[in-house]
Amino acid sequence: MRFKRSERVQELLLEEISALIQKGVKDPRIGFATVTNVDLSDNLKHAKVYVSVFGTEQEQQDTIEGLTRASGFIRRSLGKKLYLRYIPVLEFILDGTAEHVAKITKIINDLHSE
Repeated sequence: MRFKRSERVQELLLEEISALIQKGVKDPRIGFATVTNVDLSDNLKHAKVYVSVFGTEQEQQDTIEGLTRASGFIRRSLGKKLYLRYIPVLEFILDGTAEHVAKITKIINDLHSE
């Protein structure tokens, strides 16, 4: 099965951005963040980076703000590591899937305990 180029680049971006957030970005606003998904446009010029953040709502907002401010640094770092004609513009989006799953699990557990 052949993958589209954009899918291969998405995987690469997910790995590299995750590593940069863990090691390279020094913004104190960025908390415990995990890149959950990268959605790349077909022309490879725009990437929505979904990030799950552990913490309060304020910490989550601060982390997304910090990542958005660091996007220039992240793009430059990606440009040095990846051999792509274009490094996509990064848009960081809070991924609320983990909280959603936790709420559903709690509701199911509450129903079972009754």
